[in-house]
Amino acid sequence: MPRLALYALAVCVLAVAAAVVSFVRGGIVIGVVWVLLSGLSSNMCWYYVKRDRDARRASAAS
Repeated sequence: MPRLALYALAVCVLAVAAAVVSFVRGGIVIGVVWVLLSGLSSNMCWYYVKRDRDARRASAAS
């Protein structure tokens, strides 16, 4: 797994934890911001994993 994908996954996990804490404490607006950040970082993680997988397939095919 590429390093950037691991960083994005770590940000995603931390953002979900922050969203849970925000919702429990009653900060709905901040919780929604954390949920949006977790979605963005999740998409970044998938992008970097897919890009690495496609690059490996392309180098193996040639």
